[in-house]
Amino acid sequence: MTEHHFTDVSGASAPGEPDYWQPVIFRAAEIEAEIARLCDVARPANGRRSSVFTHPRAPAENPSLAPGIRVSLEVLLPGERTTPVRHTSTQVGFCVSGTGTVEFDDRSFDVGQYDGWNHPSWQAYALRNDSTEPFVRFTYSNAPVLERLNIHLVDDAVELSPTSDAPRVAVPAEERTGNTASPFGTFELADGAMLMPYETLISPPALPSPALHWPWVDVKRHLDELEALGDSYVGRRLYLLYNPLTGRTNGTTPSFFATMTIRPPSIVDRPHRHVSAAINYFFHGSGWSRVGGQRYEWSAGDLMLTAPGWMIHHHASGDDSHVYELTVQDQPMNIAMESLLWQEDLKRPPRVLGSESGFATNRVPEQAVTA
Repeated sequence: MTEHHFTDVSGASAPGEPDYWQPVIFRAAEIEAEIARLCDVARPANGRRSSVFTHPRAPAENPSLAPGIRVSLEVLLPGERTTPVRHTSTQVGFCVSGTGTVEFDDRSFDVGQYDGWNHPSWQAYALRNDSTEPFVRFTYSNAPVLERLNIHLVDDAVELSPTSDAPRVAVPAEERTGNTASPFGTFELADGAMLMPYETLISPPALPSPALHWPWVDVKRHLDELEALGDSYVGRRLYLLYNPLTGRTNGTTPSFFATMTIRPPSIVDRPHRHVSAAINYFFHGSGWSRVGGQRYEWSAGDLMLTAPGWMIHHHASGDDSHVYELTVQDQPMNIAMESLLWQEDLKRPPRVLGSESGFATNRVPEQAVTA
């Protein structure tokens, strides 16, 4: 057994600039070739043909595209269904091509190309393909974080248990049984510092964590209206696939946000940076990104780690086509940890979003779009 010991770090200097993972791009042709390879793989026992987009810096035991984000390419052939599974990780799903059905205990979604959905923690789910074409999807998971904490639990010995058409709901406090209330309660000592008893500690407010579905046909209709913001608009033309469960952390899951963006031709974003990592899937149009001073060209079907955390970056659409893209970023997790340092304008100081006031754009009232 290795003996434990102390590590003396007295007087240690600040570590300096982080050791960034460099941007990488998986080209559309590479992805198509891997889809074809997965289609030729014999059906696994659990039905899950899956390949992880792996960064060259990722450790073999924790394959991922960013240190805290795993992106998987998954294929389900016509007539197939995966076995149910549940896990402590949360996920964002995105349909690349084909159609399929995502089944949970209490609901199911028929999904098509460019639809998004979420997988809540520890809720059993399965996928099936009743069509005549492969059902191809990306899955974005926070499993790498949980694996590094040694708390990623996966349960394959589970079945779906449909009980109702409604999502899980919290049990009201007045309906709970047992010693769930302390006679002393939670109380303040001074200046906002408080004491909380064990009974409250182990029974926090329970919020429903439903599986949600964002159909592309509906998202695109609203997204296209943002083109009217004009060339002078300094924000990003996007909508967050918002899950109300995440509250102030603005997420699709408690770890990630997923946004859908439109970039009209010849739009160049302002350079900015944030500690959250960002992965972009450009599914229509072409353009370029400048990350850490280096320019990267991309086109429809490319998947790119565009922001490895705190590197200055920005994106631009080409001169002759609209760009549509999915961006997944671990912003909500960083807000919850009070670590989301964000610099929207490089001429001004960064702010800790979620703890300090955020930023404003130059959008004016007459630019507001009514649904």
